[in-house]
Amino acid sequence: MSKPLTLGVIIGNRDFFPDSLVEFARLEIIELFKQLNLNPILLDSSETKLGGVETFQDAQKCANLFKKHADDIVGVLVILPNFGDEKGIADTLKLANLNVPVLVQGYPDDLDKMDVARRRDSWCGKISVCNNLYQYGIKYSLTTKHVVSPFDPSFQQDLKDFVAVCRVVKGLRNVRIGAVGARPSAFNTVRYSEKILQRNGISVVTCDLSEILGKANKLTANTPSVKNRLEAITNYAATGKTPSEALVQIAKLDVVLNEFMADNVLDATAIQCWTSLQQNYGCNVCTSMSMMSENMLPSACEVDVTGTLTMYAMQLASGSPSALVDWNNNYANDDEKCVLFHCGNWAKSFLPDITISNAPILGTTVDVENTYGALDGRTPAMPLTYGRLSTDDVKGVIKAYIGEGDLTDDPLSTFGNRAVAKVPNLQGLMNYVCRNGFEHHVVMNASKTAAILKEAFENYMGWEVYQHA
Repeated sequence: MSKPLTLGVIIGNRDFFPDSLVEFARLEIIELFKQLNLNPILLDSSETKLGGVETFQDAQKCANLFKKHADDIVGVLVILPNFGDEKGIADTLKLANLNVPVLVQGYPDDLDKMDVARRRDSWCGKISVCNNLYQYGIKYSLTTKHVVSPFDPSFQQDLKDFVAVCRVVKGLRNVRIGAVGARPSAFNTVRYSEKILQRNGISVVTCDLSEILGKANKLTANTPSVKNRLEAITNYAATGKTPSEALVQIAKLDVVLNEFMADNVLDATAIQCWTSLQQNYGCNVCTSMSMMSENMLPSACEVDVTGTLTMYAMQLASGSPSALVDWNNNYANDDEKCVLFHCGNWAKSFLPDITISNAPILGTTVDVENTYGALDGRTPAMPLTYGRLSTDDVKGVIKAYIGEGDLTDDPLSTFGNRAVAKVPNLQGLMNYVCRNGFEHHVVMNASKTAAILKEAFENYMGWEVYQHA
């Protein structure tokens, strides 16, 4: 079981409502967090009246508690067992100054418990709390139902989605991406602004490709680290007809790339491929990129930094690997289907029939024998979330489009990494992509997480988001 994520919990209270509701809510939320493998940070019932937050003094105590755990808290859950004190909740968040996502929940009333001793009025109180958070400039998320019991299935899904939003926001505000090599001259499409990214907390660490290749060329087939990586590669995928000398070249490059990532504490990479690697080193880097992506260290080709940033965001949202793909071909005469393709760097999760091979298209210009390391495999039917982050230098912003569809088992006779995607109103999506200057690269993830990404990107990161319907 993975290490539980930590959420701060604020239980709102108001003195003219029954205190027993607060005590009951505290026990319920502790039990729910235990079931969902979450770690709550909340006031002890002895620190304030039943552990609730009502007065400014209560807010100070709760904020100080949150500050002690600031490095661990990824989000805050506000619980309203009754109307709650709107100022106490807002003051807690202001004083704690965590700058993390906030989810607001209110308990429903029971029709047979509307007397003075048992009524909640959380329906009304939630509106007041949100009004105060809005006034304070504190960003917050809402539950699907306006008021809902913590053990209602819809709230449990809301909470799981909120935790995913917290992962995305925390990850994006601290991500470090390695840009290995120069952008290929023919790929203006993947240009980006380092300055806009840095303003949003996203750091790019650059490295000249010659440094990587120079270090790789100093290694030999007998170098222990090369032997270890060669074993890892052959265990990762069938080698097919790939020559042994090409596998050694791939392993040497893999050693140096992994060292570069470790030395610079990187979360992801974007690597120059077309065509310097093939001409100057004699292999493709696809296998290494696939292995990194499968191990949740996403890697994109053509130094597509915002592409790998998108891969990382989708990975955080879903907990599964992402892949960089081309919007590549129409699928016969079906207006809602298209072919997704790349030379061969998708994570193994997308390729049950994965084989190390070569890149025939690239081979037409650099000779096929210099392209071993590309992967061959067909992606079967699975859920699809797709999207793209991009820096818009003219506007000075980060923008995105996201949506959902499905990968299908429709027949497809070609090579490389390939899939058939079905996307509702695909023609409208392509129109949006083209009119708004997005890249031909898009990212796919085997999930349905578009709503999570939209909430993280738009509400908390402040980016422009189009969610395709």
